[in-house]
Amino acid sequence: MLKFMFMLLFLIPLCFMKNFWWVVQSLMFLMSFSFLFVCILFLGVGNLSYIFGCDILSFGLILLSFWVCSLMIMASELVFRYKNYQGFFLFMVIFLMLMLYCTFSSMSLFSFYLFFEGSLIPTLFLILGWGYQPERLQAGIYLLFYTLLASLPLLIGLFDVYELVDTLYIPLLDGKSVIGFIVYLSLIGAFLVKMPMFLVHLWLPSAHVEAPVSGSMILAGVLLKLGGYGLLRVYKVLILSGLKYNFIWVGISLVGGVLVSLVCLRQTDLKALIAYSSVAHMGIVLGGMMTLTFWGLSSSFTLMIAHGLCSSGLFCLANISYERLGSRSLLINKGLMNYMPTMALWWFLLSSSNMAAPPSLNLLGEIGLLNSLVMWSSVSMMMLMLLSFFSAVYTLFLYAFSQHGTIYSGVYTCSTGYTREYLLLFLHWFPLNVLVLKGESCMMWL
Repeated sequence: MLKFMFMLLFLIPLCFMKNFWWVVQSLMFLMSFSFLFVCILFLGVGNLSYIFGCDILSFGLILLSFWVCSLMIMASELVFRYKNYQGFFLFMVIFLMLMLYCTFSSMSLFSFYLFFEGSLIPTLFLILGWGYQPERLQAGIYLLFYTLLASLPLLIGLFDVYELVDTLYIPLLDGKSVIGFIVYLSLIGAFLVKMPMFLVHLWLPSAHVEAPVSGSMILAGVLLKLGGYGLLRVYKVLILSGLKYNFIWVGISLVGGVLVSLVCLRQTDLKALIAYSSVAHMGIVLGGMMTLTFWGLSSSFTLMIAHGLCSSGLFCLANISYERLGSRSLLINKGLMNYMPTMALWWFLLSSSNMAAPPSLNLLGEIGLLNSLVMWSSVSMMMLMLLSFFSAVYTLFLYAFSQHGTIYSGVYTCSTGYTREYLLLFLHWFPLNVLVLKGESCMMWL
């Protein structure tokens, strides 16, 4: 594990060299592929080094982080073209990747906590430094305080776990159990905010709307998955408490998912719509995970990977429209099929994946999550029906409203994408639909 960490560290000086943007981008892709080839497909922990190592769960999320960070640099070409502090921007992306890498490969819950909090700092800098509107300061403070407020109890909870079971080393926590509502709440609170669960989700739409495309991609692609990953790790010691109290979170997630889907139908901002749809998707992931069934835990991981690729791709598309039209409003972004005919296909492909159409990985994840929730309680079927229906409705609303209709009068030309943009979208969509062929590696990790 250390070899990739050192490679990331040695990338940092390259960020500040003149005209080294493409070198850094190419090396990030090289690292993604080289990490892919040290593949872990057995159930133990491999690639051990000091406090780092990875099993299938970590492997999938580290690979997703590498992939999304490479695509972030690819999507942010305007930063390079307008010389907008590109060296510092690359440094932030590499530093964020380093933090995520350490977070997912930590073998101890304490070092996991440390890097989990560390990933906040570069995200905050990305939003504050390269965001669009002046409100980005408020969005950054929202993000910081929501996450920090919930994270302090987590630290105290971890000390409590250490006192009770004498270790924070993840593989040794099997079979250990910590009981008590306060400890339970403090251990999962930070992850519920990070997911985000409905009721503590308000930081997410504002952060997404103010963030640059790279910030949105990493937020939707990887940072929301930190919460899910943390829950999957801490539930080792919380199974008894979980069986007792989890019904609260399942209820909030399912009802919240439906309410957020209704909120999606009222959005006029492309980015806000996609951000709220993330909350709805993470609601069903959280619900499935909280059932603590085999189906629920393995499918939640599958849907996290799928949503990371799909949501990130949709943010790229929203940004491509924004770069051409100077607005993200659906009142202006309409009739795009006439204006950018070649992009309509990508809008269609990524929107269809977003509503879990086959053959996307989203479908595999959602089928498993529906299975786990209905198996847990047949009452949840009502909310799941509404959730699935509205998920299709707001995605069709996004697609139909942006692609069809009369073209906005201020746009009187035809535009195509750059090759870079097509490649960027292809690299989001292709793994999303090809991973289904290797579905067992996503589903059988328990």
